[in-house]
Amino acid sequence: MKKPKWVVQKEQDKRARSRETVWLFGLHAVRDALMNPARVRERLVVTPNAELKLADAIAQSGMTPEVVEPRRFSVPLDPGSVHQGAALEVKPLEWGRLEDVCIGDEAPRVILLDRVTDPHNVGAILRSAEVLGASAVIGTRHHSAPETGALAKTASGALERQPYLRVRNLADAIRALQDMGYVTLGLDGEAELTIESAVSGRTDRPVALVLGAEGPGLREKTRETVDHLVRIDAAGGFGSLNVSNAAAIALYASRGPRGTE
Repeated sequence: MKKPKWVVQKEQDKRARSRETVWLFGLHAVRDALMNPARVRERLVVTPNAELKLADAIAQSGMTPEVVEPRRFSVPLDPGSVHQGAALEVKPLEWGRLEDVCIGDEAPRVILLDRVTDPHNVGAILRSAEVLGASAVIGTRHHSAPETGALAKTASGALERQPYLRVRNLADAIRALQDMGYVTLGLDGEAELTIESAVSGRTDRPVALVLGAEGPGLREKTRETVDHLVRIDAAGGFGSLNVSNAAAIALYASRGPRGTE
């Protein structure tokens, strides 16, 4: 019996992901990846100076680094990448299923990204998500930023600790969260409802915040699927906010007034 096309595509995607590797760079990103037991590490290239600075992390990882002089530091990084003499080839992290990651002990919060492709924005969002206690950041397998060295460097270590899932279909993920009891809120600068109003009286509920790319914003399908469209209650226009800044503010606002509920 011939397999359905979606089954074949799923198997092909899985095989492609198993072969995929990513080069992380920079002392901070490489150190955190070396110290993450969940990381599958392939190759470590360092200069003598970086080897000294990463000595404890290298020893903990059990890896044998390739030590090269700075002028011979040649790994497949984008031109202009500030590698600080350290680069680590790794497999992308596997965080598991959305249903497992998005369950928290107390009113979890998650962020979903609709076509946010800039790795620097996603890295900054991961960093804010870790600081503000989000259970996960969720993007799509296509049209979202994959795990890259630039993303890891901007995340400043958060990539190793903050779940970052990439799902096949964002609307399906939103509906799955709704089935889990989440209130799903799509950010729209023109919305009448503020985030604070949307969560008033139910800050004990799980909340999912959905953000679109700067410019086009949320897709129509996403807008139709979320429970409410909301805006950040700001003195000025919402349009001037960077998506990573908006994510941090929205995540904080979704907790509601401190100590009142």
